[in-house]
Amino acid sequence: MKTSLVFICVIYLINGIQSDLNWWRNANFYQIYPRSFQDSNGDGVGDLNGITSRLPYLKDLGIHGVWISPIFTSPMADIGYDISDFYNIHHEYGTLNDFDRLVGVAHDLGLKILLDFVPNHSSSENEWFKKSAINDDEYKDFYTWHPGREDPENPAGRKLPPSNWRSVFRGSAWTYHEGRQEYYLHQFATFQPDLNYRNPAVVDRMKGVLRFWLDRGVDGFRVDAVPNLFEVLPVDGHYPDEPLSGITTDPDSFDYVQHIYTVDQPETVEMLYQFREVLDEYTRKDGNMRVMMSESDSEINLLMTYYGNGIRNGSHVPFNFYLLFNLDENSNAEDFLRIIRVWLDHIPKGQSPNWLIGNHDRNRTATRFGSDRVDLISMIINTLPGISITYYGDEIGMTNVFVSWEESKDTAACSSDSDHYQAFTRDPARTPFQWDSSTSAGFSTNIKPWLPVSPSYREVNAKVQKQSARSHLKVYKKLLKLRTTETLMRGETTIKTNGKNVLTIVRQLSGHETYITVANIGSSRETVDLRTIYHEQLTFHIVSMNSKRKEEEKIHGPILVLEPRESVVLKGY
Repeated sequence: MKTSLVFICVIYLINGIQSDLNWWRNANFYQIYPRSFQDSNGDGVGDLNGITSRLPYLKDLGIHGVWISPIFTSPMADIGYDISDFYNIHHEYGTLNDFDRLVGVAHDLGLKILLDFVPNHSSSENEWFKKSAINDDEYKDFYTWHPGREDPENPAGRKLPPSNWRSVFRGSAWTYHEGRQEYYLHQFATFQPDLNYRNPAVVDRMKGVLRFWLDRGVDGFRVDAVPNLFEVLPVDGHYPDEPLSGITTDPDSFDYVQHIYTVDQPETVEMLYQFREVLDEYTRKDGNMRVMMSESDSEINLLMTYYGNGIRNGSHVPFNFYLLFNLDENSNAEDFLRIIRVWLDHIPKGQSPNWLIGNHDRNRTATRFGSDRVDLISMIINTLPGISITYYGDEIGMTNVFVSWEESKDTAACSSDSDHYQAFTRDPARTPFQWDSSTSAGFSTNIKPWLPVSPSYREVNAKVQKQSARSHLKVYKKLLKLRTTETLMRGETTIKTNGKNVLTIVRQLSGHETYITVANIGSSRETVDLRTIYHEQLTFHIVSMNSKRKEEEKIHGPILVLEPRESVVLKGY
């Protein structure tokens, strides 16, 4: 009897550890832009205590992991992606104690917390950079410095930038520092100097940053701007110019040159593997997988190496930007199928695909595809195999909000001018979450939050949708519940088109129900012969808001007529 009991306990322990190791494989992740999620103290800026107060909402939705965009000490010139202290919380967001409380409440609810890790650069206000600028022995090589090239037209004058490399935020990627009398590299804004990963001390320091937050209980990280970590080594002390792209004649544009020396250098993937090793140190201690997400829009074959090389582990979730970058309101079902297949046809065996279609750098999903496709997009994303990632507010169909030049905060917009900023601004997709119809949509008691609230917040908000008989929120919640079924977690996937406008996703698992997503992406009525998809009884399981179907209603007859942009999930027995 004792032997049997010990055996049962060992099996239980092994299964528990295995569950913790695999929690991410079919997880629902949710991105929070902290400045815009919930303000707890009325200053018009979202904060950690605000996030903590809303964690039950995320748990109720069916979220597993919460990824929080940067919360670290910062001058906020790039809304937190310019970090002046990697070991502390930005004062507007709260304190380390507030953060510890957030992690504790999240874990009590069974939610995982992931932080943004921004390894490529720091703020120019960071003490590391200030010391580097004065040639401090320990920090002088923490950043990439160069004396510059001689100006042939003025040999006695100030030297020219070391190369023609362009910044993401326009202009040269080199800025002259009067104090050090040298140029420093910044692939992003002038106030975001690039850290020098060819210096082992920098690598060790940034691994220490990971350990600092892992020691505080975080469950993983999203690694920012991975392709930019390394640049080519100088040749004979000089950095080579990048070839002109031919895309634009604007010499200040990032697209003016081909980034063959500053992006996707061979050392980049190796660095990602080293970051993963740090996370695995903690996973081995307690059996809870610390998850790494990574941001890159690199070529697909290179992206697949992010997962690992068969010997070493890499990122669990190399972000799949193919849906985000390649689909819009003009895309048809054939476009969707082609883009979905890119990832599925290349992913290494044993890895989990991931699907996201919204984030803080692009227009909102409902704006790009139209509000009448909100449920359709949600059904596609959440019935594909693997991991789904939701940008805050997409579950209720939030749309872009007009932000005037005077109200603009985004450095991409502010680097432009009042006549052109709208071509660059990301502010419209970063506005306060619409919780209810009270002051500032329930985001803040402040009538003027940091960015304007949508004028439609009284109609489009979480409270209204929670109370409505049918809503985007309720469709989303049903989809996340569906994702916990054995069929969607382990079942086979067949994706097809029915003509140019209808996409079908069939999920099947022997001994379990079959689920079929049928989405009419087009603007005209479409007819689908269900016999080409499934041969047994079908019912409407989940229906989009613009559908007249009734859930759990049986389908009589083999022909299904879909109205424009109507989508349904069918259940087969």
